[in-house]
Amino acid sequence: MRLKKLFLNVRIIILIVFLLLAVVAIRPDPFREGVAIRSVVKNSAAAVAGIENPKPTTSPVSRELILAINNQPMKTLEEYYQVTANLSVNQTLQIKTNRGFYTLTVLPQIRRIELNETEERLVEETIQVNETINGTIVPINKTVQRMETVPKIREEVLGLANIGLNVQEAPTNNIRKGLDLQGGTRVLLAPEKPLEKQEMDFLLENMGLRLNNYGLSDILLRETKDLAGNQFVLVEIAGANEEEVKDLLAKQGKFEARIGNETVFIGGRDITWVCKSGDCAGIDPQYGCADSGGQWVCRFRFAISVAPEAAARQAAITQNLEVITEGGEPYLSQDLRLFLDDQEVDTLNIAAELKGRPVTDIAISGSGLGATQDAAIIDALQNMKKLQTVLITGSLPVKLGIVKMDSISPALGEEFTKNMLLTAAIALLGVSFAIYLYHRRFTVAISIIFTLFAEILLILGLAALIGWNLDLAAIAGIIITIGTGTNDQIVITDEILRGETSASRSWKERIKKAFFIIFAAYSTNLVAMLPLLFSGAGLLKGFALTTIAGMTFGVLITRPAYAVVMQAFLGGEE
Repeated sequence: MRLKKLFLNVRIIILIVFLLLAVVAIRPDPFREGVAIRSVVKNSAAAVAGIENPKPTTSPVSRELILAINNQPMKTLEEYYQVTANLSVNQTLQIKTNRGFYTLTVLPQIRRIELNETEERLVEETIQVNETINGTIVPINKTVQRMETVPKIREEVLGLANIGLNVQEAPTNNIRKGLDLQGGTRVLLAPEKPLEKQEMDFLLENMGLRLNNYGLSDILLRETKDLAGNQFVLVEIAGANEEEVKDLLAKQGKFEARIGNETVFIGGRDITWVCKSGDCAGIDPQYGCADSGGQWVCRFRFAISVAPEAAARQAAITQNLEVITEGGEPYLSQDLRLFLDDQEVDTLNIAAELKGRPVTDIAISGSGLGATQDAAIIDALQNMKKLQTVLITGSLPVKLGIVKMDSISPALGEEFTKNMLLTAAIALLGVSFAIYLYHRRFTVAISIIFTLFAEILLILGLAALIGWNLDLAAIAGIIITIGTGTNDQIVITDEILRGETSASRSWKERIKKAFFIIFAAYSTNLVAMLPLLFSGAGLLKGFALTTIAGMTFGVLITRPAYAVVMQAFLGGEE
């Protein structure tokens, strides 16, 4: 009867409901096998085959799983690495996942080293011009040459096969690990000037679009401040190296198209459409790749559409330009020059028939270089992806300076995880032993330990539900929650046990006194935790949030339920 009455208590029912919701959010599956795709390297064999990068909002257990490679089952990381270690360049293989089949051609790994020297290089480019044939204007491709001063690049073909997949053991739950526990890159950026809330929101949205469009996943992007009120942007990216992050975030990414000194259109603002599909973007079929003086050059091209206002500006600027003849073809006297971060990246001739005409459809072209044809193709596609990204997202509203950059290896993250689990186990064992020695009641010790597990489960459920990354600071907050929870439950237990020798107050009065002490301690701790949300440029935010969440769950859900359990087992009054 006592147990039946206990489980019908509304506080116990609330606790059970929240615990079930936490389990649903976490979705534990300890026996899950397989290899999950963590990220897809841009322009890699896997990306070309159509394997998509996991979206940042994708829960861990929903990520695409590799089931087999060339009909060989993949159940562990060891099996995956054994198969991929024996791949050779240009080998064709088939990957089966829980979403379909993919056919890949293995590409070589290439390392590009930029030297502190420059050289003059003949660059050929193919541009699209309009010509009138039999009274009809048709687009044709024209190849032009120009000399360009560029940094010398040394490329090393490592000879190793690369399919472009970063993988991990199949996640057994939806709890996301921070960089401290899984490895990756953390960057702290400072805007060059203070931003209003609307400007900061736009900056974060733009950066998120840029990172997602570039193919990076597992991204944590948020504004933070230090105690002095200085603004920062904290970026955490799993599976990205420092060079990629610097290239995408430290640069403003301002794209402009100019005729003379006048701007025709700007990336993001004036761009209405950027082609990313194979039918209108990729290696230029008219030019392709060519060996130029021992260096391979590959041309890319993709189509864009500009807003009518930008087309009108182009018409107004070209209206007064002269028509010249070059190589037997009529062009306008000035070119359309493309600038990225104020550095000229390409020059396009303007066909004479476009003089004074508002044209909204434009073909953008560029090139990639490499010691081999495959290396040049990879470089060209990489340059095209970067240019498309900036055209889609536009420039950042303000330049960002890198304050601090940390790179954590996955091996170090695994060691952190082991230490964290060991620390948590020692803390729980120590608490259990101390409680038993203090009360000499097995029932009390078991109830307190169960309540602590319930609080931890609720914290993890909340983290899984909102996609909150658990790092070492957050784990420290959980350990703090174990300590404060134990203290509060001892207060409740002492008040109830005191009633066994004194009848001066009712059970409800004793519990009321215990919760007065608990709420006072909760308020004090809450006030102490709030400054930590912003101190250290927000790097301690995980600690503060975990501690606040654990204390709140304890005060509102688990400790009221614990009081009911203690009243039932220790025989307090109604």
